[in-house]
Amino acid sequence: MQETGSNTAAAISVQVSLSGYVTRVSLNGVSVSSGWMSADRFFTDPQFRRGYDEVSVSLFTPKFVLVPEHFFQADRAGDLLSEVAALKDSDAVSYEAVPQFKAVLIYSDSIGETLSKAVSGALSVAEGAEVRILPEIWYMLSCPDRIPEYNKVVASYADGYLYLVIAQGRSLLLCNSYKAADFVTAEYFIFRAMKRLQLNPEMTVVYFRTPLKEEDEMSLYRYFKSVDSI
Repeated sequence: MQETGSNTAAAISVQVSLSGYVTRVSLNGVSVSSGWMSADRFFTDPQFRRGYDEVSVSLFTPKFVLVPEHFFQADRAGDLLSEVAALKDSDAVSYEAVPQFKAVLIYSDSIGETLSKAVSGALSVAEGAEVRILPEIWYMLSCPDRIPEYNKVVASYADGYLYLVIAQGRSLLLCNSYKAADFVTAEYFIFRAMKRLQLNPEMTVVYFRTPLKEEDEMSLYRYFKSVDSI
């Protein structure tokens, strides 16, 4: 997995949604997020006109399912995904290993956008490696290893969907997406999941990979021990 944030490397991570994108550029140990940018800003954004040592591009797709390694069969990937996501015959189906949880992520990046391919094509890596586009949830699944607390709650919110990963120690408890038209609804799904898993928000730090509006962050602070970005 590629991660940004090295103390010496120039690194960029780009999160792409149907409505726009977010960049996080790290240089000399300092990380700066752009906040949400509209898709048309891409064509004049200077951050896409230089080379980087490390690059990651994530796409917000709710079409995914995480299955244990011993249940996974490559020739049945489409069937497994269609059990939880509405797929068209033309939808591409891919899969990626998640070894830290002994699982395989099956997903489709066919969500009706072209920005992610434009972003990956514009970014160059110092050693000329291919810039891959992977689901946002795949990057979220890498976050628990970097969280020191025992309860690990990682969330992203974009295009009316909440993406949520919850783990305790080295055990994954939840990996899901929820349709949430507004952030209040997204909060509801977070709290419902934590109640079902018997986790106390007052003892838990919630980590977001997507930028939060000030009012949304303050709302979370009313319930959680702390709110942080990752």
